[in-house]
Amino acid sequence: MGKSKYSVDQVIRILTEAELPGVTAASVARKYGVCEQTITCWRKKYRGMDSSDAKRLQVLEEENRRLKKILAEKELEIQMLSEVIKKNF
Repeated sequence: MGKSKYSVDQVIRILTEAELPGVTAASVARKYGVCEQTITCWRKKYRGMDSSDAKRLQVLEEENRRLKKILAEKELEIQMLSEVIKKNF
């Protein structure tokens, strides 16, 4: 997954603009060069959050990704060691 073209602050501002009365998601999407589906995904992810909450979410997601990677590496290590033990006995 590539890095987003927009920061979390910008996404929150875009969503705030998209929720104004009389403004459609299509017009906001055109204005910022994203598709309507992106606006919908952002709404699902960031609905009801302010900028600090969204930044905290991003930090937690990154930490979760890092921990999952560590766990996968440890599981592979355990699997390799158990194979070595089986071969030695």
